Amino acid sequence: MSSQADSKGAEIAARIAEAGQRAAAEAEQRRTQAQAGKLPPELGGPKGLEPTRYGDWERKGIAVDF
Repeated sequence: MSSQADSKGAEIAARIAEAGQRAAAEAEQRRTQAQAGKLPPELGGPKGLEPTRYGDWERKGIAVDF
């Protein structure tokens, strides 16, 4: 390999490493924001699974589309 090819490969590796560090920092920031945005548990809400988990309201196996 020529020295020009070596320098180009090193430049590409440096850019990839920089992009990886930037992505890791962004992911950490998103995780921190997600943890800060958690709501307290609902009091008096429905027992069991979330009734709107499929986009419709579902109670006792019956789905109602609003």
